[in-house]
Amino acid sequence: MRLQACRLMGGQGTHVGQPDWHHLLIGGEPGRKTDFHSKSRIPVFQPPPRTRFSGSRACSRKLLPMSSLAATLRPSRAPKAEYRVLGAISASHMVNDMMQSLILAMYPILKGDFHLSFVQIGFITLTYQLTASLLQPLIGLTTDRRPQPYSLPFGMVSTLCGLILLAYAPTYAVLLLAAAFVGLGSAIFHPESSRIARLASGGQHGLAQSVFQVGGNTGSAIGPLLAAAVIVPFGQRSVAWFGLVALLAIAMLLQVSRWYAAHNLAAGPVGLRAAPSSPHPRGVVLFAIGVLLVLIFSKYFYIAGISSFYTFYLIEKFGLSVQSAQVHLFIFLFASAIGTLAGGPIGDRIGRKPVIWASILGVAPFALLLPHADLFWTTALTIVIGLVLSSAFSAILVYAQELMPGKIGAVSGLFFGFAFGMGGLGAAALGLLADRTSIEFVYRAIAYLPLLGAVAALLPKSQRAAV
Repeated sequence: MRLQACRLMGGQGTHVGQPDWHHLLIGGEPGRKTDFHSKSRIPVFQPPPRTRFSGSRACSRKLLPMSSLAATLRPSRAPKAEYRVLGAISASHMVNDMMQSLILAMYPILKGDFHLSFVQIGFITLTYQLTASLLQPLIGLTTDRRPQPYSLPFGMVSTLCGLILLAYAPTYAVLLLAAAFVGLGSAIFHPESSRIARLASGGQHGLAQSVFQVGGNTGSAIGPLLAAAVIVPFGQRSVAWFGLVALLAIAMLLQVSRWYAAHNLAAGPVGLRAAPSSPHPRGVVLFAIGVLLVLIFSKYFYIAGISSFYTFYLIEKFGLSVQSAQVHLFIFLFASAIGTLAGGPIGDRIGRKPVIWASILGVAPFALLLPHADLFWTTALTIVIGLVLSSAFSAILVYAQELMPGKIGAVSGLFFGFAFGMGGLGAAALGLLADRTSIEFVYRAIAYLPLLGAVAALLPKSQRAAV
């Protein structure tokens, strides 16, 4: 083959192709044209003026071996998903959200110990979720410009501080301060960890977000069980024992941060990277973001009513004990975790828009039936609601990231922050409504929120942008 290529070099050919084949030839110069033989398809260097090649000896000095040529022509492999990194970031998300769910699961205990009203309970939720809501977009925007790989362990340290304060809080004001520390930890954790999940996805963005989200939802589901098994029998101060789990998460996040720092350094300075373009005009992008935020409002306002007041609903309507009610809350949250895992991969296959549409609007019939069901059907309906409704967020987040591919941190911070904010506002508003009416009235009122899922029809068709 090398001899054939050498013979071809003396002939005349048509100059076609691009001048980038010089790296195949020793002594070649950039900018020279190449000849392609119709049969051999081997690129041949067009020598500069006043240069003569003599036989196979000259060719041996000018051409690389065919093995090197084949290696150069071989297409580059697609990036592989970093499942170790995804597993570690998902496990850390589980710990982070477990700490938050411990607060929710402790509400019946705190209500009795501190003699709290439903409004005061709602304000605890509002404090940590509003803290996270306000700070997450700002942190995401900042880390888009200047990534902070080692911010993740610091976020978990903040959550740990909130947990210790919660265990030893002597007053309602200290409870609010503890909630604020937990919210700060979430604000630091979510934007960068979502970016890491996308970086480690190997192009399977929906799957990566689902793996990341299922960690958080699993942590939220475990919280009530841990509260029933540990906090109810041993009291408020037993919350401090979970600080050991937070320390383990800090150690994991240090390893993830090292991986992220290495990959971020390999990508080069942020200011020198090409900014990916959006697949839609600016006006379409802003309108679509607005529609997605309406969907987030409907989902998380409804979720606030379930997660914050479900135990009280079961105790008041069906006379369950605190521990039994927390087990039912775990069942709902565990179903939500399973649904989260399904939403991303399905969106990768059939598109984000159908998943968003079905996961929110599809819940409406079950939500409308829930206030009129007995205990068995209440449990069954909440399982279905958790499975279906939870599949929406991964699809919504990846859809938004594809609309604004150059601002992954800002988009993640905006949507996580808005979700937290709606959950906090929902808890406070619904707590006020429950004080003035009843928990059953609250459940009848929020049953209409999933009907807002119909606005998903206004979303433009998802198009994947280069990232």
